[in-house]
Amino acid sequence: MFIRNERSVKEFIQLYPAVAWLVIIQLVLWLLTGFLQTPLGNWIREWGMGVNFYISQGEYWRLITAIFFHAGLMHVLFNSFALVLFGPALEQMLGKMKFITAFLGAGLIGNLATFLLGPTLYSHVGASGAIYGLFGIYAFMIAFRKHLIDPSSTQIVTIILVIGLIMTFLRSGINIYAHVFGFIGGFALAPLLLNNVRPYSPRLGRQYVDDGSIQFDPDRWQKKQRNKKVFQRGLWIILGILVILGLFSRIL
Repeated sequence: MFIRNERSVKEFIQLYPAVAWLVIIQLVLWLLTGFLQTPLGNWIREWGMGVNFYISQGEYWRLITAIFFHAGLMHVLFNSFALVLFGPALEQMLGKMKFITAFLGAGLIGNLATFLLGPTLYSHVGASGAIYGLFGIYAFMIAFRKHLIDPSSTQIVTIILVIGLIMTFLRSGINIYAHVFGFIGGFALAPLLLNNVRPYSPRLGRQYVDDGSIQFDPDRWQKKQRNKKVFQRGLWIILGILVILGLFSRIL
């Protein structure tokens, strides 16, 4: 489910438009507000970032807009990487509208918890709560919809979720409320969102040429073994990248 094998960026955008556009939006906003730092970009950031005091004054849109802003390069890259890795399978299973509802709904719940439980002057940005909401949906599958997720993907989700939660409480500068309640929000929304969905299929939506002939592959077993090894290497690469990004995000 999580090893990306699309042939091009164009194909990825065609197959998973919601994930693609969410990533594009947050990268463009970072370019405007974090890299270029133009007056317009600074105004947009001040208008959209989450600030509990301003929310208490009636600026409730910040509960949503704060999801798309990020604190730095590593922050936006980490969240974009996580969204590209774990979003496509859910978008295919749920559909575009349900996926966007899940993403924004979990992010909203995380930011609402930040507002209700955090200090009055607390400010925050980032899609981490929404992404933890996606993990919440996967966790619900593991617990109650096992037919929707394969054992290998279950292991990946479990390992990365444990690592993510440990880092949430060990690293400084993390919005713990958004992470924890974003996850809870995704888990709570999952029963509604997962009605009548089918397991992820990497072939869905792709075009294949069939010449009508019956073919037999004598190397089928060897290919399965090679694919298993590639999968295992991919898992360790993913974990390594996550750890490295986490370490760098403490420095940069």
